[in-house]
Formats: sequence, C-alpha cells, structure tokens
Amino acid sequence: MFSKDQIIKQLTEMNAPRDGIVMMHSSMRCVGEVEGGGEGFLDALIEYFTEKGGLFCIPTPTARNYFHHKEFSLDMASTENDLGILSTIALQKGTGVRSENPVLSIVVFGDKEKAKKFVEDDAKIKTPTAKESCYGKLASQNGFVLLVGIGQEKNTFLHSVAELLDLPDRMESESHPVKVRRSNGEVVNREVKMYQCSKTVDVSQRFPKYETAFRYHGCIKDGFLGNAPVQLCDAKKMKDTVALIFENSGGKDPLETERFIPPSWFCNKK
Repeated sequence: MFSKDQIIKQLTEMNAPRDGIVMMHSSMRCVGEVEGGGEGFLDALIEYFTEKGGLFCIPTPTARNYFHHKEFSLDMASTENDLGILSTIALQKGTGVRSENPVLSIVVFGDKEKAKKFVEDDAKIKTPTAKESCYGKLASQNGFVLLVGIGQEKNTFLHSVAELLDLPDRMESESHPVKVRRSNGEVVNREVKMYQCSKTVDVSQRFPKYETAFRYHGCIKDGFLGNAPVQLCDAKKMKDTVALIFENSGGKDPLETERFIPPSWFCNKK
C-alpha cells in the first residue's frame, strides 16, 4: 500500500510543476492500493499541485447525457459523470470549482479566484475543447496533462489541439441544442458541436500515433504514481509538435490510417 508521502515523493522525483496548471486523466486500478483509497490519493495530488499556487484539474465529463438525449447534458448539482471513482470523489468533495462545459466539464482545485477565472469561459463555448475552454487554455497558459496508468488515447487535450490548429475533418458541421442546469437551479439553453472524423469512428484511438513524435520533441516526462506508469505532457509542446506534423505531411492526415507517422514529418522543419 502506498502512503500519501510516497505519492508526493513520486511527484517530486518527476519534478512535476507545482505553480502551474495540471489536468489529470487516470486509472485508479493501475495506481494500486493507496492509504485512504481514492480520496487519499486525490488529497495527495491536490496538496502537491496547489500548495504553491498551482491549479489541479480533474475531468468530470457528461457526454453520455448528450448522446443519450438526457434532459440535461450537464446538471451541476449531480455527481454523475462518465468516468470513474476519482472524478466522482472530486465532485463529492465540494472544495473544487466545476466548469459549465456542457459535455466535458472539469473540477479545478486550488485558489478559488484563480480557479473561477480559469473555468469561466466554459459557460460560453460552443465546442467542447475550444480555444477559450479549459482544455484550450492548457496550451496558452503553459499547462500540463498528467496521464496516470493510461495512454495518449485518453488525452482529451489532443481534441483541443485539433480545434486550435483548425485541423480538417475533426468536427461536426452543425451544432445541437443542449440544456445545462446550473448550481442555483437556473436552466440555460446552449449549443454544442461534437467531434467527428470520417476516417474512423473514434479518432482518439489513434492519438497514440503521436507519442513517438512527442518524445522526440521532449513533450513527455515519464514517472510513476503508485504502480501506474505516468506521462507528464507539456501541452504547448504537444500542440507545436502536431502543428509541425501537419506542416510536413503534404496535406495528408497523419491519423487517416493506423500506420505510424513517418519520422520525416516530425524530425525536420520546413
């Protein structure tokens, strides 16, 4: 069983930033047993990433409500979400600030005013990972993505990269109406446009193709949390690397097939 101090020691050894913005995607099962369970693990992460002024973000998506045509795509009073135990615990704690992203909301821990400022534009966006969204701000504010026990296929930020770079064949052509119920009970009508790629049902399953390029350009730092292998990913570097790949691809979509991305697309600058 891993103690809180051991988890913090592992983060320290990774030199994970403590004064910036970190978004975590994780598998608690891969982490293994931690003192205090999921809550103990989350407490250790919150302490490490926020005590020196940083913001720590946990995804709490509700896209399933959208796809199942539920009355509300997001109900801010509900702790139901599409992910596992850590996202539910993060919502139940009540100490974080939740964004009003209608399908990809997050909970942000840290200084309350900084957290509110970080999430405020999620109440206005029309695509889940727009430039103004929390995901988009990871690149513009030099944030990091922490992948714990999972791979790049779970790196939602890469959807934002597609939006930031205006990559072709990544979004639906039309928006759809959704409803959000705010914490005060107010119901707000919104519109959202979701991801779509004609080459594959789920383009995120091809995100791991980027990993070799990310490593070549120093985007990833490896470590462990508990038993789980960890990738600490620099958001801006990932965005710049994807931009380079598309610049060198001669108009070809690197995710069109399951074949590897040619090194010439990311090893050389035009």
